[in-house]
Amino acid sequence: MIDIRRSRLPHTGVTIFTQMSALANETQAINLSQGFPDFSVDPRLIDGVLAYMREGRNQYAPMQGVMPLRENISEKVFRLAAHRYDPATEITVTSGATEAVFCAISACLQPGDEAIIIEPAYDAYIPAITLSHAIPRPSAMRYPPYRIDWDHVRDLISAKTRLIILNSPHNPTGAILQREDIEALRQIVALGDILIVSDEVYEHIVFDGMTHESMSRYPDLAERSFVISSFGKTYHATGWKIGYCLAPAALSREFQKIHQFVTFASNTPIQYALADMIADASSYLELGAFYQQKRDLFRSLIASSRFSLLPCQGTYFQMLDYADISQEADTEFAIRMTREFGVAAIPPSVFYSDGQDNHVLRFCFAKNDETLKAAAEKLCRI
Repeated sequence: MIDIRRSRLPHTGVTIFTQMSALANETQAINLSQGFPDFSVDPRLIDGVLAYMREGRNQYAPMQGVMPLRENISEKVFRLAAHRYDPATEITVTSGATEAVFCAISACLQPGDEAIIIEPAYDAYIPAITLSHAIPRPSAMRYPPYRIDWDHVRDLISAKTRLIILNSPHNPTGAILQREDIEALRQIVALGDILIVSDEVYEHIVFDGMTHESMSRYPDLAERSFVISSFGKTYHATGWKIGYCLAPAALSREFQKIHQFVTFASNTPIQYALADMIADASSYLELGAFYQQKRDLFRSLIASSRFSLLPCQGTYFQMLDYADISQEADTEFAIRMTREFGVAAIPPSVFYSDGQDNHVLRFCFAKNDETLKAAAEKLCRI
């Protein structure tokens, strides 16, 4: 019998994504909670995977990932950020971005180290810190309009600070880092031997002509950063679970020490198909415009509702303020909305260490237009 009092994660249960998707299935509600598309993967990718399977590329890939994919990732990043990562020593293909986040955090932290996280934070960060016997130090974004409070981040810096975890474009808020954020970050990391884990899985989903400020664009930040991205978000294939981590050779070696004992290697034929896909730059350069159309459609459909629209600069998530509708806790309102009105969303208070509740919900608009129209019709009835 396992003694649950000895649990390594005693306060962790089933994720909110699993809970809300299960409730959506139970009630037959429109699921705008979990961040996955309801439209098809590009047929070129499916055909490519099948072709490589038939060609016999079905055995273990190299631990770091197949070389054609690493080479094309290197070319893509150089094209976008003018920074050259060595495919042989500085790029690791992973089984999704969540695995990459876990490996990067584990590679950085020793027991007693401190890691600063920006909240609301994706729920994989704190468990990885805790499993490393390190200490999470949360810093809440200023609300509104969801901007990092760099003065507070600076106040959290101590002799034990080893890591800052960033996420831009930001899930769940849709905010993005801007140049002033980069300058503030530069000043802070210069205060000590501080590493960065930069979760950039929505890197190609940025709107209104704005620029994705990747750590890779800045040599002084790149030299201390693990930059993580995801093909699942870029190519509408979240179930394929292929991501990657960019880091200088010394950091990549530490990363790979963890990665080799977590998954060792990721799906081989999918890696080859993705290598071919990203050789066509239009396959990711057009993604921002694709999702901006969906953002703008959803916002226009919701405009007449009692919800208030918050800014959305990137990702495929829209935050809606419901304070004019109810003063219920966001967890309670999200459940009631799913059951009574047939639309599921995510309550962001679960992404705060202290449960901060601003009476907003997160809605995913990575859906067919018909799905968004049907969901908006229901939301406008509330």
